[in-house]
Amino acid sequence: MNAPPAGLPEACEVIAEAGVNHNGREDLALALIRAAAHAGADCVKFQTFDPDDLVTTSAPTAAYQARAGAGSAQKTMLEALVLPSPALKRAARAAEDAAITFLSTPFDIGSARLLVDDLGMKRIKVGSGELTNLPFLLDLARLGRPILLSTGMATLEEVRRALGVVVFARLAGAQETPSLAAFEAALTAPEAKAVLDETVVMQCTTQYPAPHDQANLRVLDAYAALGVRPGYSDHTLGLDVALAAVARGAVVIEKHLTLSRAMQGPDHAASLEPDEMAELVRGVRRVTQALGSAHKTPQPAEIANMAVARRVLVAARPIQAGEAFTPDNLTARRAGEGLAPGLYWSLLGQAAAHDFAADEVIQP
Repeated sequence: MNAPPAGLPEACEVIAEAGVNHNGREDLALALIRAAAHAGADCVKFQTFDPDDLVTTSAPTAAYQARAGAGSAQKTMLEALVLPSPALKRAARAAEDAAITFLSTPFDIGSARLLVDDLGMKRIKVGSGELTNLPFLLDLARLGRPILLSTGMATLEEVRRALGVVVFARLAGAQETPSLAAFEAALTAPEAKAVLDETVVMQCTTQYPAPHDQANLRVLDAYAALGVRPGYSDHTLGLDVALAAVARGAVVIEKHLTLSRAMQGPDHAASLEPDEMAELVRGVRRVTQALGSAHKTPQPAEIANMAVARRVLVAARPIQAGEAFTPDNLTARRAGEGLAPGLYWSLLGQAAAHDFAADEVIQP
């Protein structure tokens, strides 16, 4: 996104997270793209993975996934949610036709190369579960694309270490050996700023739905202090927490999108329906506008009201020419244009230049 004028907030990008809410069906994936575009979202995002690479046969589902009817075996659930490569490519073309940015979170390096090399994806979104998978994160960062890093379940130290990996991948030579010490050193290098400037770090609470009182939006301040662009991946119900994140400084908001929360699948229940996504987009635009500038000055809409709402110095009673101004004859009332009450003390003891009637505005 282009930088805003000096002093104004950056426009907040809205990512409609289609994720796996297509249920493995291309027609639903295309419908989600159309719904995201119609809602006014800036980007529609999916997830690309190979179940054989991602999970073992014994890996269990999360409690919220089991409650949604996904069963107890995570691999079985994921196998039903794969969007095959040909369908993914058609989805990317459909997003381009709909004038909405296409994005997908890769969960293995083969999927990442498909997305970047074959589909031309300009950024890489890293899911919260991969934050501590440093070898994979290193491979992703070496693809040379800006990173959006979700941080659910993480400590601040784990976030810093992941950022060190991203910086190391972009700055280190091919012969430099990766290590935790090398990642820490990379993060403190002067050249790290350019990499951090283009990196989005997204606060996230990995639960579906996430409790409002565990959103921890103040973490956005900590991320901004790291020199990155703060974002928020929202799993709470409703719109209020996401909008609050925009007001807190998030430059990217991600929210799950479904065609219907009544659909079968692990993420539908914690997703927005199309009309709600449109409402979120409108709210994000309004909040961004409302942030305005850090420069405090009267706004155009209120200037005309200054003469109506502010007081000026007036005669508290009739004053004769030559009479000294005193607390007894000088006061401040609403009377239109005139001297600001702050000049009250400088006038005390001065002689009136002419007669003043009661309530008459004191002129210089």
